[in-house]
Amino acid sequence: MGVSIGGLFATGVLPGLLVCAICMIIIAVTAKRKGLPKTDCPARFGEIMARVKDASLALIMPLIIIGGIVFGIVTPTEAASIAVAYALFLGAVVFRNVSLNDLYQMLVRTAQLTAVIYLIIGSAGIVGWWMSFNQIPQQIAEAFLAITDNKDLVLLMIIGLLLVVGTIMDINVMLVILAPILIPLTEQIGMDPLHAGIVFVLALNISLMTPPIGACLFVLSSVTGERLENIARELMPFLIGQIALLLTIAYNEELALFIPRMLGY
Repeated sequence: MGVSIGGLFATGVLPGLLVCAICMIIIAVTAKRKGLPKTDCPARFGEIMARVKDASLALIMPLIIIGGIVFGIVTPTEAASIAVAYALFLGAVVFRNVSLNDLYQMLVRTAQLTAVIYLIIGSAGIVGWWMSFNQIPQQIAEAFLAITDNKDLVLLMIIGLLLVVGTIMDINVMLVILAPILIPLTEQIGMDPLHAGIVFVLALNISLMTPPIGACLFVLSSVTGERLENIARELMPFLIGQIALLLTIAYNEELALFIPRMLGY
């Protein structure tokens, strides 16, 4: 899309906070409705501050990544490298809970994940070249605009496509294949690239929780031992809340771009 990484980070701040707020509200309401147990001894302010102090060194890492990128100090790749080096220093030197064997296992796991991601990107790149050669993105854009040239309706169709495809396609594949198709369409309806980017990300985030491919479902199932269908049923309020937020952000450009514009993007 040719937009600033820092701008994309800034655009995601407010939606990210709103996602957290929605999830917290849903959890609180659900816990109260079902009478879930809660601690009899609420944490005192002193205890909270003590925990914050213990975690202060680790909490610096997000500042290194986001602050460095947003303020143009480092590139995203450099920020990631610095964060990895900082985390390794904390684990091996400060907290002393990372051994050489742990480091070896981390490197092996990283190599496995990287190989999978690059296979996906490589395969998607071939498909993307084929689609570009046959002008499929332009044809899809023309097909959408042939139905209607109303910006709001076209945006609704884009969101619907992302949510539907997200139920059957991995998020990485969606991002690599669908982005080149939908970007020309968002440009034709005059959508700000930063605004389009956050709409894509929010829709893809929802796809992480939608069966049958949603990665979060499998993570929760492996951690809790609960059946996928039971987890998917309990996630329905979260899906509804995040879809409502997605539509709110999609149709309120000023809200979505408030922070990046304040920072000069």
